[in-house]
Amino acid sequence: MILVLKQNAQQDKINKLIEDFHSKGFATNVSSGTSHTIIGLIGDTSKLNVDIVSSIEIVETVKRVSEPFKAVNRKMHPEDTIIDAGGVKIGEGLFSVIAGPCSVESEEQVIRIAESVKKSGAKLLRGGAFKPRTSPYAFQGLHADGLKLLLEAKKVTGLPIVSEIMNLNHIDLFADVDIVQVGARNMQNFDLLKQLGQSDKPVLLKRGLANTIEELLMSAEYIMSGGNQNVIFCERGIRTFETATRNTLDISAIPLIKQLSHLPVIVDPSHATGMRDLVQPLSRAAVAIGADGLIIEVHNDPANALCDGPQSLDLEQFDNAMKDITRRVEFENKIM
Repeated sequence: MILVLKQNAQQDKINKLIEDFHSKGFATNVSSGTSHTIIGLIGDTSKLNVDIVSSIEIVETVKRVSEPFKAVNRKMHPEDTIIDAGGVKIGEGLFSVIAGPCSVESEEQVIRIAESVKKSGAKLLRGGAFKPRTSPYAFQGLHADGLKLLLEAKKVTGLPIVSEIMNLNHIDLFADVDIVQVGARNMQNFDLLKQLGQSDKPVLLKRGLANTIEELLMSAEYIMSGGNQNVIFCERGIRTFETATRNTLDISAIPLIKQLSHLPVIVDPSHATGMRDLVQPLSRAAVAIGADGLIIEVHNDPANALCDGPQSLDLEQFDNAMKDITRRVEFENKIM
C-alpha cells in the first residue's frame, strides 16, 4: 500500500503516522520527493481499510500495490536510488565501470590490474576470492587470502572493491569489502539474501542464469525487506537455446527493470557471451539502453588466466574500450 501525503504535511505528524504503522507490525519505506512525501507500507495490508487510511488528515491519496515486490517497486519510491559504495556513487546519470580479474591470483597480478584499470577510468575494482565453478577440479579461488590481496590493491590505488560471497559463514570476511556480489547461482539463496538484508553494505545482485525479471526483483525484495536499501541489479545474460555464445544478454531487461524499480541496473558484458570480442559492442549497447554502469573482466595475461580467460580483456583492450565507453556516455549525457 502506498500513501501519498499532502504537500503541507508537518514532519511531527508524519513521524507519528509512521510510528503508528510500525506499532501495527508494518515496515515502512519513506520517499521524500520535491513535492510530496510517499510512505510505502510493507506487510499484510489486506486488513487495512483504504477509506479509513485515506481519511487521515495528512494523507492525500492511497493506492494498493498489486505486484509482489514492494520495497523494490518504483511505485513505492518514484525517484531513482543512488548507491554510495566506498565514495563512488552508482545510479541514474552517474555511469560507473567496475573492472578487474575474474579471480585474484597473486598480489602482483591484482595490483598491476588495479593500477591499470584505474588509469583507464574504472571507478571500482572487482576480483573473485571465492569462485563458484562448474567443475570441482577447476580453480576455486584463494578464499580469505584473495580478499586480503584485494584490500592491498585498494590501499595502493584507492579503488573500492567488489567481490562475490558464496557462503553465509563467510560474511565476517567481507567486512571491508565495499560491494558484496551475489552471483547468478546464489540469486535465490534466500538465507544468504536475508543475512545481507541485515547489513547496510551495498549488494550487487546478479540475475540467475534461468530466472525471470520478477524473480530477480523478488530476490532484491528479500534484501530490502531486511532493512538494507543498497541493492544494485546486474544483468549478466541468461541461458537460452542459443549455443553460439555462453549466454544471451537480455538487453531489454535494463529499461524494463528501471521502469519497475528505482534501483540501479548495471550490465556484465563479459559473462553475457563469454567472448572478449563481444565485450565492447555489448558495452555500447548497455550505454545506449540506459544502464547505470558496467562490470568488465580484465586480466594482464588472459591466455594464462586461471579463470575465464577467453572473456577477459587485456589491459590495452580495456583501455581502448574505456575510451569508447567514456565518449559514448558523455554523448548520451549531453542529449539527455
